[in-house]
Amino acid sequence: MELALDGSVVLVTGGVRGVGLGITRAFQSAGATVVICGRTEPESFVADFIPCDIRDVSQVDAMVTTIVERYGQLDVLVNNAGGAPVADTSSASPRFHEAVIRLNLVAPLVVSQRVNAVMQNQDSGGSIVMISSINGSRPAPQSVAYGAAKAGVNNLAASLAAEWAPKVRVNSLGVGMVRTDITTEAFADVLDSSAAAVPLGRLAEPSEVGACAVFLASPLASYVTGATLLVHGGGELPVYFTKETP
Repeated sequence: MELALDGSVVLVTGGVRGVGLGITRAFQSAGATVVICGRTEPESFVADFIPCDIRDVSQVDAMVTTIVERYGQLDVLVNNAGGAPVADTSSASPRFHEAVIRLNLVAPLVVSQRVNAVMQNQDSGGSIVMISSINGSRPAPQSVAYGAAKAGVNNLAASLAAEWAPKVRVNSLGVGMVRTDITTEAFADVLDSSAAAVPLGRLAEPSEVGACAVFLASPLASYVTGATLLVHGGGELPVYFTKETP
């Protein structure tokens, strides 16, 4: 059995840059036609782009309708768009927390709901991949709303997998820190120490996250649904751990 994504139509939310761009390119390399969405069109061509703020239900509906009219099918959804702003929890406003949860949990649910309606009517069904985070399964100080939302995304994947089977498979990727322009700029002072704390000794590359998303969407993972695949290089070692410890 092979990846066999030739002829597939894939929607990657936030597929313009960073991890999303790595996912977009991975699916393109696997032979799929990729549609990306975002609020701002990329300066140079990446893939078929549809402007969409995934927090706006009417824009999501219009985007899904456009894809089906343009290609006649929608086989894979990768819910990648999201964000993890750092804030002091004791002083952050309720509006701030609500915005983070809306972007990282409610929006993927809405996009999945709209796409599922298409996939259920296709003979081949479809596959949905959530891009989650290891912050969904560990403490996330100063990113508490983000961590809580990503924990919700993991449960969302498992719950939708049970509800929408057998036509639609739904899985999640629990991603650790990835080396992108965004993380390099935002975490420059801790990037090296973060990489050193990972058993594999480095951060993930966007292409590696993309490869895992392609796997979950492909026939190679035909019996995998409701799962969270950890893509974290072994996880960050506890601060008391050293290589010299016997």
